[in-house]
Amino acid sequence: MPKRVDADGHEMSGEAEYYSKDFEWDQLRLEIESDPSLRHHCLPPEVDDGRTNPSATEYFSGSESSASRDSDAWNDFHARHSTGKFFKERRYLLKEFPELLSCDEHSKLLEVGCGNGSTILPILRGKGSINVYACDCSIEALKRVEEVIDEAGLASLKHRFHPFTCDFSICGFPKWLACDSCRGVFLKKQETYLSDTNNKGREGLNDFSYLSEKKCCHGGVDFVTLIFTLSAVPRHRMPTAISACFSILKPGGLLLFRDYGLYDMTMLRFGPERKVGFREYMRSDGTRSYFFCLDSVRDLFVHAGFIELELEYCCIKSVNRRNGKIMRRIWVHGKFQKPT
Repeated sequence: MPKRVDADGHEMSGEAEYYSKDFEWDQLRLEIESDPSLRHHCLPPEVDDGRTNPSATEYFSGSESSASRDSDAWNDFHARHSTGKFFKERRYLLKEFPELLSCDEHSKLLEVGCGNGSTILPILRGKGSINVYACDCSIEALKRVEEVIDEAGLASLKHRFHPFTCDFSICGFPKWLACDSCRGVFLKKQETYLSDTNNKGREGLNDFSYLSEKKCCHGGVDFVTLIFTLSAVPRHRMPTAISACFSILKPGGLLLFRDYGLYDMTMLRFGPERKVGFREYMRSDGTRSYFFCLDSVRDLFVHAGFIELELEYCCIKSVNRRNGKIMRRIWVHGKFQKPT
């Protein structure tokens, strides 16, 4: 029997076991690709070049004004949903990514695209010593996340929470998080270890305590979380975004990924007029969404230098609490490591 969850896969009540294989993705793929009414979702990239939507030319221009419109759209989105609980806490994340609970004391995590804090809250609650840096392109989102932390009674934990505005797909991350010199040290340590066949020098590979003496930056992070964030980045800016994440991770650091999968029900609701590119769509409010297959995720992260640890579809049957209809949700789950 399908569990009761909301539209983003949050359990509605209780601590039910988390399932991720309610059906087979390949079976759904065959069903979708044989349905003529859904043909516009399946066109190959050489046929579907974004001309369906008149705004696609502007979208692919990659101009700063286009990036500014992206931020404006998300500002408007979070302003509209500033009250109530449009997003619920993603408590399942600590089950999906137990590394966040077992990490070293005072580990540092960067949550990219923090929204209103639905990912941050369970992490702050679950790991008492972790330091969380959180960024978003939307100023409205950052205002809301601080309010949410106060409302949740976590004001005493705010010394471990550090929000800042950033569009990582355009300008990367600020140098106070990891300066150019420290990023070079990260790379040099990797090269030293990889070229040392006798394993000499392996001791202290991940010892970055000396960086605190420099006081030029925070010396990078141990974790990066990309939870339903990369899909909102225009496809042509994704490689830059992933490279930025790679650059501020310490060697051995983990990037934890979860996002919309190919043929998720949200994708199937878009009409052809909403397409702005191959598997890319624009909503009526100006926000965008991309739907990932496993190969597209693998190519992005491996090309940036990451090692793939886990990558799979999560196929969830959920019940819409308003109308009782069963929904088939597809998410991509991944864990990637910076080489050590």
